[in-house]
Amino acid sequence: MTNSPTRADDILRCTRSLIIRGGYDSFSYADISSVVGIRKASIHHHFPSKSDLVRTLVAKYREEGEAGIAELERHVPDPLEQLRAYVGYWEKCITDATHPFCVCALLAAEIPVLPEAVVLEVRAHFRRLSDWLTSVLERGAAQGRLALTGTARAEAETLMATVHGAMLSARAYGDATTFGAITRPLLERITA
Repeated sequence: MTNSPTRADDILRCTRSLIIRGGYDSFSYADISSVVGIRKASIHHHFPSKSDLVRTLVAKYREEGEAGIAELERHVPDPLEQLRAYVGYWEKCITDATHPFCVCALLAAEIPVLPEAVVLEVRAHFRRLSDWLTSVLERGAAQGRLALTGTARAEAETLMATVHGAMLSARAYGDATTFGAITRPLLERITA
């Protein structure tokens, strides 16, 4: 038995696409109402404020990311292949436009104007991703699969920044192939 999407799920899905298109301040409950086909009052019933809505979205996004990482850990034991799969996931998302941008990367650019509850969720996403990448890089170096030029933590931050920067470049140039052109050399550099 599969769970059918709820109105809250529809609202969150719409919010995600609106944030990816234009950021936190680019949409209102009226925009969501017209896309989802419900009254603004119904949105407020599920999410009393925009801050509640976006905080919930980011928390759910983090849960999805952690589930994806857990799946990767279960099915891809090799650290280098885990990194390739992580980068490949984003390359596919950008190419087929399913999720052409990391929601948290977009929101991170807006941290000075975001509500504190949203900021805390965004920062938690980055910390968790950095921790996972650090552990993958440490394992890869210990196994002789990866050659690090700095600490695993510094390499993790470089990898994370490169992936997110490559998303920006692909968007700026309007060319999905830009993402791979930027990320492939990084993976080649750290391959032992």
